[in-house]
Amino acid sequence: MGLTAIEKVLARTSGKDVVRPGDIAVCRPDMVVQADLFFSVAGSWHRPKKIFDADRVVQLFDHAVPAPSIKDAAGMVEARRFAKEFKLKNTFDVGVHGISHVIAAEHRLARPGELLVCSDSHTCASGAFNCAGRGVGLTDLLQALTKGLVWYPVSPTIRYEIKGSSLPPVVSGKDVFFHIAHTYGAHTAHSVEFGGEGLRALDMSARRTISTMCAELGAEFAMFECDDITMEFMKNAPKGAPTRPIVPANPDKDADYADVRTVDLADVEPYVILPHSVPKNGARLSVFDRKVPINQAFVGSCANGQIEDLRVVAKVLKGRKVAADVRFIITPGSQAIYLQAAREGLLETIVEAGAVVTNSTCGACYGGHMGLVGPGEVCITASTRNFKGRMGSSEAEIYMGSPATVAASAVAGIITDPRTLWR
Repeated sequence: MGLTAIEKVLARTSGKDVVRPGDIAVCRPDMVVQADLFFSVAGSWHRPKKIFDADRVVQLFDHAVPAPSIKDAAGMVEARRFAKEFKLKNTFDVGVHGISHVIAAEHRLARPGELLVCSDSHTCASGAFNCAGRGVGLTDLLQALTKGLVWYPVSPTIRYEIKGSSLPPVVSGKDVFFHIAHTYGAHTAHSVEFGGEGLRALDMSARRTISTMCAELGAEFAMFECDDITMEFMKNAPKGAPTRPIVPANPDKDADYADVRTVDLADVEPYVILPHSVPKNGARLSVFDRKVPINQAFVGSCANGQIEDLRVVAKVLKGRKVAADVRFIITPGSQAIYLQAAREGLLETIVEAGAVVTNSTCGACYGGHMGLVGPGEVCITASTRNFKGRMGSSEAEIYMGSPATVAASAVAGIITDPRTLWR
């Protein structure tokens, strides 16, 4: 019996020929990424005395930038000391910063066939690049940093065969994920693999959104097959990116899956996810007949802060105004995306419509800063999570939609099918 893509990565990095569900894989990661909260949350007892490889450790600032509290600022002081002490090759401080998974993509730190470790729960974002990425706790991250070791239970894999030549108009990768989440529910204690001839219809932006959001299904790993789109993306590596040979990890033809499911892209429509969970909690907007007034709309995060998302927002907002009682907040996923949006005139369109563009941060998504919601308010977001208290008050309600859905709702003042405003 052959191996899935994820099993191949876990086998290689644990020095084995084969791993199977139920095994414990003790792996040597190819890249370890730590964000600012590692120091501000953990404190001095987590201060590393050594690291396993300066070329494979990344220090970046994303959750609390610029520092919104003295505690965060103090943590960043320690993080900067750490980066200098160990002469880290990859450090992304304020000014060149971005959300960790966006930085990993832009700088080609998440690579086909490799294993990436990070303390953030949405590290499965790396799966878009055929890279096995998974979030770990702070103690596990400390072990990965210092000893170059991390362990995982090997989980059964559910495979999704993507079918279809294109997505319907206005439908995005976010809607593809919502379709899967609403149709099949949670994937707890399972990994997820995406393949099939329909992958060609999903550009890298869509893949990144889908793989990132798999954390909301409880998936252990999420991984796309490596194809021409993957390899073309890897060609455009910036200076300083890893130069190791790329060895993709695609599944064997006789790989053993817990289940194989087919998603026909032609069947996907714009969705809205209801408060306060994601699995089996959505509705197609074509049949969503509730008039839900909103107070805040948000587009950003590791899932939807890409330049493609900002282009969609600007297209919806062009020549229109954000509704009078709505705050519309947009957060680019990185400073590089912010700059690209400025060069394309997207920021001008967005600001003229009455929306706000913040610096690159996780702030609004995790309810830390840059746009919290208050008691009794309703927010629709193109970010990652919608449980109670995620983006501010536990008395607020958080709906989820694609960037097009969020932008259309911001203009209408109520949750709206974006196809009604799409030019």
